[in-house]
Amino acid sequence: MKKISILGSTGSIGTQTLNIVSKYSEQFQVVGLAANNNGQLLAQQIKKFRPEIVAICNESQLEILKEAVASLNYSPILLTGEVGVAEVARYGDSESVVTGIVGCAGLLPTIAAIEAGKDIALANKETLIAGGPVVLPLVEKHGVKLLPADSEHSAIFQCLQGVPGKGLRRIILTASGGAFLDWPVEQLHSVTVDDAIKHPNWSMGRKITVDSATLMNKGLEVIEAHYLFGLDYEKIDIVIHPQSVIHSLVELQDTSVLAQLGWPNMCLPLLYSLSWPERIYTDWEQLDLVKVSSLTFWEPDHTKYPCMQLAYAAGKVGGVMPAVLNAANEQAVAFFLEEKITFLDIPKLIEIVCERFTNQNILTPTLEDILETDRWARQEVVRAFQEISKGNKIML
Repeated sequence: MKKISILGSTGSIGTQTLNIVSKYSEQFQVVGLAANNNGQLLAQQIKKFRPEIVAICNESQLEILKEAVASLNYSPILLTGEVGVAEVARYGDSESVVTGIVGCAGLLPTIAAIEAGKDIALANKETLIAGGPVVLPLVEKHGVKLLPADSEHSAIFQCLQGVPGKGLRRIILTASGGAFLDWPVEQLHSVTVDDAIKHPNWSMGRKITVDSATLMNKGLEVIEAHYLFGLDYEKIDIVIHPQSVIHSLVELQDTSVLAQLGWPNMCLPLLYSLSWPERIYTDWEQLDLVKVSSLTFWEPDHTKYPCMQLAYAAGKVGGVMPAVLNAANEQAVAFFLEEKITFLDIPKLIEIVCERFTNQNILTPTLEDILETDRWARQEVVRAFQEISKGNKIML
């Protein structure tokens, strides 16, 4: 039985991971749970999975947890704040930590887990995008495994099992096209929040679903793939695949192409990140190619999806520039979800902030460099938004 902790247990990744634990309770045991704000759901999870340690970032939710455990015949450790989440990440004898916290907020607890010798089931792509130059050396130093738990990078990882070290030639990331796949670019000015959070294939959180609609998620995945698999950006391609059945492909040195296929469901990559190198039998619906009928592929429209090129550009600069991109995107998407800006303003705000960043010479950043850059970029989005609100003409 593998002991695991879950960061972001009340979110999409966390709840799906706990569904796996419920179904395969003889395989996995929950040691720690951490969540941001949903005390009611976290309380239910405590009662069901009986973790040894629990943290909730929002301190005001602590009383809900105390009330929940008062009626139980055991007393888990209850913590709050970012410090509490990091303590869950490093706690006890858990072997693997599932990082399901959304955004750059997952970076510090992931580092805490790595430094404590825990393997990482990486469902938080921002950890590598913003912190790759710091995280990868720590992974090597502490001898832990960094196993991708999102569908695209899991697909690449699965395809590479048994491939010689220098056998990889090219990565092909597939993208569904998001909520606006069939929308002409001329109509995107009228996009609402409700429109943007309706994904045709995947069930995900609001922020990630908006990233899918802008295709920034695919640009971020390009940067993550660069760090995970060591390929130059010129050897990482994106192709639109509306069916979301092929989750990504690899081309090997002899031009052979391998693909990983499956229904669009996060449970499989999550399970593999926890069970690797084993394969656990499941009774999930098997892929039926006749039912799928056809698989189609399109070249991405960079006029419609400018975020992809912004991500490639930031990745090629390297250093802390991907952290600028990521933080600017997180803040811009937050403004969109709050209905303060339009959908088309998201890439424009990101581009403004990336162009204003002047410390591109930080090519081997420290953790503090990354955290300071993250703070600067978020504040710069706020400043740009305020300039626009006052009627100053910049780029929007």
